[in-house]
Amino acid sequence: MAASATVLASLIGSPALAAAAPVPSGTGLVLNAPIVGASAVANGHGYWLVGADGGVFAYGGADFYGSTAGLPLNSPIVSVDATPTGKGYWEVAADGGVFAFGDARFQGSMTSASLHSPIVGMTATSSGNGYWLVASDGGVFAFGDATYEGAATGMSPTSPIVGIATTTTSQGYWEVAANGSVYAFGNAPFYGTVPATAPVVGIDAAGGGYRVVSSDGGTYAYGGASFKGSLIGTHLNQPIVGTSSIVGGYIEVAADGGVFNFGTIAFYGSLGAGTLATPPAPRTPVVAPESDYGLTPSQIAAWERVSVCEESGNWHVNGSAFSGGLGMSHANWNQFNTFGFPANAANASKLQQIRVAVAFATHYFGSPDAAPDQHGCAGGY
Repeated sequence: MAASATVLASLIGSPALAAAAPVPSGTGLVLNAPIVGASAVANGHGYWLVGADGGVFAYGGADFYGSTAGLPLNSPIVSVDATPTGKGYWEVAADGGVFAFGDARFQGSMTSASLHSPIVGMTATSSGNGYWLVASDGGVFAFGDATYEGAATGMSPTSPIVGIATTTTSQGYWEVAANGSVYAFGNAPFYGTVPATAPVVGIDAAGGGYRVVSSDGGTYAYGGASFKGSLIGTHLNQPIVGTSSIVGGYIEVAADGGVFNFGTIAFYGSLGAGTLATPPAPRTPVVAPESDYGLTPSQIAAWERVSVCEESGNWHVNGSAFSGGLGMSHANWNQFNTFGFPANAANASKLQQIRVAVAFATHYFGSPDAAPDQHGCAGGY
């Protein structure tokens, strides 16, 4: 597979052949493993595809810098991410192994750790000197100049996390679950939950917002990310497995290497006419264990006392200005509910309300362990 990638890269990356050569396809090529992800060059003039065995296929202005194809991997590759310069990329495996090529720098990995859930994605900082890995249970692991801003661990107990994307300043990031729930951390604004008709498989940032794609090719744009089209209703030989964005466009890639371009990203070829030696197994949802949304027992106990004081322990009070068991104002609930919980606190569970209250306390009281005076019941927060 690595040899095939080298041949394709040398053909596609040559300006002299670009005009005369036909657009490369996978005709006659047998893939040893399904494609699992893609990453576009920042200027939109090329992209890389990566297979579960680590084979890399380079198109357009994206050069081939190496791959893990042929290496004895302990776990399959799950994602690829390009450096800001477009002169390198990282591959990440399900066990947290990170492999750097070109000008991508290795900043650490999770291979020596005991992971509760497999790694499913990665995203690099805008400087290229760091990156985050995300696991299917929402755990986030920061390396280099990437800073830890929080994690969705336990926030999506019935649907696995499938991807992560960072803001333009790299001071925050979004996580997305297979059911379309989006979780925002740091300076990442929460723009909404995705009404996908099929399992969500990826997220990428652009224009101050993010784009989310589902396995049927549905595309959903939020914030400053523009919508340029979707594959909904299109017959796909294999499901979509990933997406990659620039400000003016994006690509979506299928498990057989088919590439679909939208907006200002041009089409430079694909593996879509190739054959998978072993068709990808149907995706089996990884159900995260029941959780307390990362809350500590002392935080839960403190806010339970607030509830008794404010609303006599009734967690489903539905008022015109204040709702839920903590008597939180609708404005504060809307501001600090960046976790995809119900839009009205009265419809959220006790632990969901406490998780939002901890975010509120972190912002206004300076500590996630702070809580209002439980004896005076000042209310109105």
